[in-house]
Amino acid sequence: MASKLWATMPMDQIAAESRDSKLKRSLGPWHLTALGIGCTIGTGIFVLTGVQAAVHAGPAIVLSFIIAGIGCVFAGLCYAEFASMVPLAGSAYTYSYATLGEFAAWFIGWDLMLEYGVASGTVAVGWGRYFTKLLEHFGVPALPVALTSAPLDAPDGFRIVATGAILNLPAMFIVAIVTLICYVGIKQSAWVNNIIVLIKVSIVLAIIGFGSFYVSTHNWIPFVPANTGHWGDFGWSGVLRASSVIFFAYVGFDAVSTAAQEAKNPQRDVSFGLMAGLLICTLLYILMSGVLTGLLPYTQLNDAAPVAVALDAHPELRWLSSWVIFGALMGLTSVILVLVLGQARIMLAMARDGLLPQSIGSVHPRFRTPHLATLITGLFAMFLAGVFPINILSELVSIGTLLAFVMVCIGVLVLRYTRPHLHRPFRVRWPWFTCTMGVLFCGAMMGFLNLDNWVRLIVWALIGLAIYYFYGRHHSRLRKLSREAIAGG
Repeated sequence: MASKLWATMPMDQIAAESRDSKLKRSLGPWHLTALGIGCTIGTGIFVLTGVQAAVHAGPAIVLSFIIAGIGCVFAGLCYAEFASMVPLAGSAYTYSYATLGEFAAWFIGWDLMLEYGVASGTVAVGWGRYFTKLLEHFGVPALPVALTSAPLDAPDGFRIVATGAILNLPAMFIVAIVTLICYVGIKQSAWVNNIIVLIKVSIVLAIIGFGSFYVSTHNWIPFVPANTGHWGDFGWSGVLRASSVIFFAYVGFDAVSTAAQEAKNPQRDVSFGLMAGLLICTLLYILMSGVLTGLLPYTQLNDAAPVAVALDAHPELRWLSSWVIFGALMGLTSVILVLVLGQARIMLAMARDGLLPQSIGSVHPRFRTPHLATLITGLFAMFLAGVFPINILSELVSIGTLLAFVMVCIGVLVLRYTRPHLHRPFRVRWPWFTCTMGVLFCGAMMGFLNLDNWVRLIVWALIGLAIYYFYGRHHSRLRKLSREAIAGG
């Protein structure tokens, strides 16, 4: 039984499935780079930059982004090596199946479903808030609070209480629209994403460019505010605490690898898209957080729209506020789009391997997309966005992302030892150093998160273990092939 749990998917079988894919290969290197940017530039740059500066790091939020970015670089290099060897949909799930075995693959695949599904709902809630602000900006009567708020909340992290609201309709609406776009096709989704990325990056550059002329260096003093007496409340512990929370902002580059099966040249283009998107986004995060904390004292940035607040404090920059709201809506839309794309393809991979029902992995005969997995993803995200508040949803995302990165770094190192002669179009330099540092950075940031994050992760994992025990292990395609080989021999 134990040996079956750790059985790995043969690399030659993975290569054959990559060649025989029914999915349409239509994504080039810049499409993949834009997918990463589309999923990364959103909540992080329009919300977390100000909020985390106000409650944890102060102006040193710049250092938090650098720390998180360093961890992402190590993990990104490992992702790039895996993506060049294993050009299939499924991201860390497929990589784990090829290196660590079926049980580890199921565990990380189930974790990724939590990461992508909950992240979609989280970003949708943020989109709903900005949409309400857009209506207010143009004097349109706002929707009733009961229809723009979550009916459930968790004021102390664990206890769930009713708020009196009905549903968050704007958040559900945007998920429905994005799901429809993803259902129609990857090429259409990619071009929509490319246009959105161009718009929001232009707006971000405008904020950085014009805002830099009004930065006051006095707002950066003290750069690392003194700790208030509690771990994570400013000081260096606050910088570390903020780095673990804003890691949610870096989920996008993971999504690039989920589209490997639809890349024209996955061995080359996925690696390029991963690293190019990561480096561009990290630079934008650092510049934006520096400008934002320079425009306004960090204590005044604890707002759902901190960028707009900072611009409104300077009459000369108020003309940018409406563009910020528009850019935030565009940015959050593209994030949801890439997240829905990502989770649907992870479910496709798990269904392909028999760990989920095969019907979930069916490909639409006309659109050549995993249409049923896309619908399930959209409905799941709509439910979360409509029912739960952003504080519950966002806390689940970072820990799932970090766990996936740790598993990928371990997997690369394991494969270098167990299969040293495999063809690697992209090779990580100094793997013992790079992979170990990726595990240490990402593992440490997991440790900086609160206890309730760990409890929810454990509960989700237990649900996944039950599904694997009662369904996945009995329908595993790898086990069926093993039984057939034994019978034939």
